[in-house]
Amino acid sequence: MTAGPDQASPYQRATGAPRKRRSKLWWLVGVAVIAGIAWIIWSAKNQPATPAGGRKGADAAMTVNTATVRSGDINLYLNGLGTVTPLATVTVHTRVAGQVMAIRFKEGQEVKAGDVLVEIDPRPYQVQLAQAQGQLDHDKALLESARIDLDRYTTLFSQDSIAKQQVDTQASLVKQYEAALKTDQAAVDSARLNLTYSRVTAPVSGRIGLRQIDLGNVANPSDTNGVAIITQLKPITTVFSLPEDNLQAVLAELSGGKKQLKVDAFDRGQTTLLDSGTLLTFDNQIDPTTGSIKFKAQFDNKEEKLFPQQFVNIRMLLAVKHGVTLVPSAAIQQGAAAVGAYVYLVNPDSTVSVRKIKVGAVEGDNTEVVSGLAVGDKVVVDGVDKLREGSKIKLPGAAPADAAKPGQGGDKSQHHKKHDAAAN
Repeated sequence: MTAGPDQASPYQRATGAPRKRRSKLWWLVGVAVIAGIAWIIWSAKNQPATPAGGRKGADAAMTVNTATVRSGDINLYLNGLGTVTPLATVTVHTRVAGQVMAIRFKEGQEVKAGDVLVEIDPRPYQVQLAQAQGQLDHDKALLESARIDLDRYTTLFSQDSIAKQQVDTQASLVKQYEAALKTDQAAVDSARLNLTYSRVTAPVSGRIGLRQIDLGNVANPSDTNGVAIITQLKPITTVFSLPEDNLQAVLAELSGGKKQLKVDAFDRGQTTLLDSGTLLTFDNQIDPTTGSIKFKAQFDNKEEKLFPQQFVNIRMLLAVKHGVTLVPSAAIQQGAAAVGAYVYLVNPDSTVSVRKIKVGAVEGDNTEVVSGLAVGDKVVVDGVDKLREGSKIKLPGAAPADAAKPGQGGDKSQHHKKHDAAAN
């Protein structure tokens, strides 16, 4: 039996559906291809114009800051780490024992040598002085009487009235009293000195620390902490270390007629100048464990910015070099060991070249250039991150070198419009 037009054979039903799916798939692929081509054409029409000379955007002029190499003076410094050390630190002790009757200082105040700090009960020492003085007076009277007797015996002996032995005995007694008188005088001086010691005075000028004894306590010379500690702050010294290789340079400056070397003390962050002083001396031996030698400098410390045991950064002025080539330190770049220090030199055509240099002394933001640059050269100091040999540069606010001057673009447009109108 033959199938009708609306009836499909089993084979046709099996193969018809895949053909329809393949037709839809090819139709979708075609639409995608056409859309891709249209996007490529649109992107090409809207792509930014390539810079003149065929350079891509990666080679566009980069904005940098420049500086001019100049001639000037630079200071040669030696830098080290130091500790502030007072000229004198004295623990004040009582010289005699006794009860504290008065405290004449305030903690932290400035004192001068000789100022009374503490008063010890003086009465026991006043009594001792009176006793010693009484004994002295007693022995003086005995000596005077003995001398009178000696004179009398001497006269009688000359008259053969007494024996020679009696005269010699009296003369010996006079000598005994004379010796006793010296002992008595020493006892008086000792008692008077102890009475003076009952007033404890400051041995040096400086700032006194915290009180170590209270009113009413019994003070003894053997007390470990004493009464208080006085530290001399003005002037004050700083002990710092420098490598042993710097010693010969320092000796050369001192032997060359320079009597003093200036020393600056900075805070821990090396940002604030605390005080300026002069070099006093240096140690007589090098520390073999560190390979360094100790120096000592003195500061007036009028503003008391230096405090005992304070950590400071030391900068000692060794010499001044005049008329050297200077460049900002920010311009100097460091490459591999084979390359060393270099800068980006600005060329007349607004491009840069890598220039190797040899650097010398450094002071703050300036560095001495021994070779590689000349006075008047321009170098890049900011914006060097993306620079390379031959890179185009421009200064902040400046138009690119290939940009049209103001008014040129508008004039050309008007010129073309007039030319087209004339042609029509």
